[in-house]
Amino acid sequence: MSETVIKVEHLYKLYRLGTIGTGTFRRDVQRWFTTSILKKGDPYILSDPEKKAKHIENQSVLALQDINFEVKHGEAIGVIGSNGSGKSTLLKIISRIVKPTEGIVRGRGKVSSLLEVGTGFHQDLTGRENIYISGYILGMSKSEIRSKFDEIVAFSGVEEFIDTPVKRYSSGMYVRLAFAVAAHLEPDILIVDEVLAVGDADFQKKCLGKMREVSQSQGRTILFVSHSMQAVKNLCDKALWLNKGELQAFADVNTVVNKYLNQTQRANFKQIWISPANAPGIDWLRMKAVELVPQLDRPEDPLDIRVPLMVKFQFWCLKEDIELSVGLLLFTASGECIFDVPSDPVLSQIGVMEGQCTIPGNFLNDGSYYVCLHFVKDTSIPVYDLDECLSFDLEDYRGAIQWYGKWWGAVRPKLPFQVKHTAQILENTSV
Repeated sequence: MSETVIKVEHLYKLYRLGTIGTGTFRRDVQRWFTTSILKKGDPYILSDPEKKAKHIENQSVLALQDINFEVKHGEAIGVIGSNGSGKSTLLKIISRIVKPTEGIVRGRGKVSSLLEVGTGFHQDLTGRENIYISGYILGMSKSEIRSKFDEIVAFSGVEEFIDTPVKRYSSGMYVRLAFAVAAHLEPDILIVDEVLAVGDADFQKKCLGKMREVSQSQGRTILFVSHSMQAVKNLCDKALWLNKGELQAFADVNTVVNKYLNQTQRANFKQIWISPANAPGIDWLRMKAVELVPQLDRPEDPLDIRVPLMVKFQFWCLKEDIELSVGLLLFTASGECIFDVPSDPVLSQIGVMEGQCTIPGNFLNDGSYYVCLHFVKDTSIPVYDLDECLSFDLEDYRGAIQWYGKWWGAVRPKLPFQVKHTAQILENTSV
């Protein structure tokens, strides 16, 4: 059974808004005397539920609330959640950069953390000097650092600038060198925040490959924060989901990521109107319903680029014998039109009419979208527009592809594309 290398028990972190300390000099002195001299708990923080509620009322923020989990040796843990959910605060407490307000964090082994671009680097020192300083801070001897030095520099790709002060580095060069140091100095626990987004596509691939090697081959523990669910799934065994400072789930990575996506994918999948009197439309055409129906294998699966999407709609028609067609328009969240697909014209009849159109899977890129319906008479006369009636988010999916930068293009069709070997022996050619 693997040993526990990180154990977090009843962890809280409270920040006051707009003030430093307790807010008054007298209370600051009382806090110092109580905690430092009497060795008792902080009288102004979370000693009981009533004080906790009072702090929140007094414009305090609980960045973390009663967090409990354990990490075993050699596990790769993905930490996910929306911005402001407490991910960075948790990692800073585990790295002993920030002190918790309440609770206990126990760790076993050497910790190397990369939480910000250029963590621990001195601006006026060269890349070479910063490598040695970072190594010393992590507890390495000079001979150990020297043995790894060439490998670190080669991985970072800044050989040409290694004797240049790092204040002249770009942000990408910063993070490449910082990650190279953190990953190659053999920490027992490697903590990486969302800093890899600064690097280019090639460097992202190298970093994720190195973290996979550190975790799987060398048996070291990794805590990895990323907004790329594909990267988290490919790298991590488990995932920890934080929401507004609270632990929502900590389990198998696929289970947690799917729950997170299902809850956080902003969506307006259905609208229904009870009667023509209160429904949008014109005097002879009133909307009854519009719905987006994802063709999922299981209801709990997240919506990603592979999923076919059916748009269904119904409307009341109060006039007959009108040659009517409906256009389905799809837009990105920024308002760029992806396509405008018209239906075949049909003669209207009094009563309820309906239509549907399916957007195939493996066609759209990941991102946020909305749908509009455009009603046209006689194939040329616009009569009514139902704007932004449906909206949805598509999550990325790349399978075994190891690149996690943004995929280019508004669409991402899966087209027949083949590369094959055509000759066994290269022919001699003369120029």
